[in-house]
Amino acid sequence: MSVFLEKIVAALRGPTGLPEQEIRGLIETPRDPQHGEYAFPCFVLAKSLRKGPPAIAKDLAEKLAESEDFTPNPTGAYLNFRIPVRRMAEEVLPLIRQQAEAYGRSEEGKGKTILLDYSHPNIAKPFGIGHLRSTVIGAALRNIFDALGYRTVSINHLGDWGTQFGKMIAAYRRWGDEEALKKDPIEYLYGLNTRFHREAKTDESLDVDGRERFRELEDGKEEALTLWKRFRELSLEEFKRIYHRLGISFDSYAGESFYNKKAEEAVREVEEKGVAKEHEGALVVDLDGLPTCLIRKSDGTTLYLTRDLAAAKYRYETYQFDRLIYVVGAPQKLHFRQLFGLIRKLGYSWWDRCEHVEFGHILGMKTRDGTLIFLEEVLDEARDRALRTMRESVEKRFDLEDEESVAEAVGLGAVIFNDLSGRRIKDVNFDWDRLLSFDGDSGPYLQYAHARMEGILRKCGIEVPDRIDPGLLVEDEAATLLRLLERYPSVLQQAGRNREPSIICRFILDLARAVSVAYPVLRVKDEAAPLAEARLLLLWSVKQVLAAGLRVIGMQPIERM
Repeated sequence: MSVFLEKIVAALRGPTGLPEQEIRGLIETPRDPQHGEYAFPCFVLAKSLRKGPPAIAKDLAEKLAESEDFTPNPTGAYLNFRIPVRRMAEEVLPLIRQQAEAYGRSEEGKGKTILLDYSHPNIAKPFGIGHLRSTVIGAALRNIFDALGYRTVSINHLGDWGTQFGKMIAAYRRWGDEEALKKDPIEYLYGLNTRFHREAKTDESLDVDGRERFRELEDGKEEALTLWKRFRELSLEEFKRIYHRLGISFDSYAGESFYNKKAEEAVREVEEKGVAKEHEGALVVDLDGLPTCLIRKSDGTTLYLTRDLAAAKYRYETYQFDRLIYVVGAPQKLHFRQLFGLIRKLGYSWWDRCEHVEFGHILGMKTRDGTLIFLEEVLDEARDRALRTMRESVEKRFDLEDEESVAEAVGLGAVIFNDLSGRRIKDVNFDWDRLLSFDGDSGPYLQYAHARMEGILRKCGIEVPDRIDPGLLVEDEAATLLRLLERYPSVLQQAGRNREPSIICRFILDLARAVSVAYPVLRVKDEAAPLAEARLLLLWSVKQVLAAGLRVIGMQPIERM
């Protein structure tokens, strides 16, 4: 939490009569920077005080005497707070100098556990572009909550059970080639799966065979179980390789298969508690205000909802979580409303700790025949395009000493930032030219800004000081940078509170733009020592916060480009 924001919250507590936690949640950043650094909306007090918000803002301003830390300024329905630039420099720069990239982190979540369920690709298939959003949003949220001091547990609920695996076993038994499987397991299995579905259109015996193999799998028959385990292990090995490339890891890969038997126990509990009824041989539960949900089919098999119920119960018993967050696309909204409603109907007090963080689609990434687009092909293409752009740069602005690894980091960063930079609920447009631009609102622009700052600091000829005269930072450009730096702890908290990585993205874009404007004004090299040191500490601090923000959203800060 910002030092100044804490002081504003404490000052507002008495005259508003609101608890500090509520005040923190209400305070905003004014749209117009001229109004100040923070704003308290007075609408919330209108009913209890029986006054219009503008009048309340004026009354509060009169009650809050001007201090060395802030000046209250009523503007319409808001009470704005302006923090003196010198005070920001005095408080913020020494803190960043001491904490470096750890600046902004807090212990807000100390003692609390957040589980995040995200990514969940299907085994025996390549990692598709369709799983990218859940993966990078979930990973960014985990980083945000880590920075806020929570204990986080990341769960990859793999799609590793169901009739499709009976079909895979049937396909392998008919056409399997051991050498081809060893050479490229996932691509080969995907090819077998495609062939099975193509030939099943004219050969009905294939689907019958697939169902029979899945029955063997459910019954624990050794041959079927051995093949399934092998397909799963090969898939998981491939997924982990791609996750490593993305800089992402998981604490648990317990998927559908792990909860298969537990789902049967969940069904028995639903029956014993008397919340279910039979309908045409199936078991269903009526939920208030929601469509009736199916718990068990008429043939006795369970569904995703049943297994998700079993998973939620297991996770609470295992982790005693404070929040369980499912990072899953918006089309599954009804599914999760039913799941949480079912948990509530079963009498579990923790039902309201469960949360669905939804997101939109990726647009512009469909093939004409509707086939799967492999994520790794997209990442390879991003890397190769980034390398070509840097090599062909007319300005010759790139230092390509380690061009392959830089291009890899830039390509990955471009894909990640493109996915996270807009509000997660919005659809994402995948445009190669915009995504890899070094001049627009893009990942490469941010990484180049960081590398450029590193170069300036490296070549300035003086060491970063521990202390400066804050009164020397008088330029408007310096004030803009200080205001942004002061905001960063609050930005992290807002991103966590809203489950919105795009808040971090917008902030680091603003920071990169502001420092780009400041370079010509805040010169360090060849300036007098006290002024040069003050500017250097400011620019060094900007670099630390920019690097921290990049890492939080899953991007690599680059030292040389």
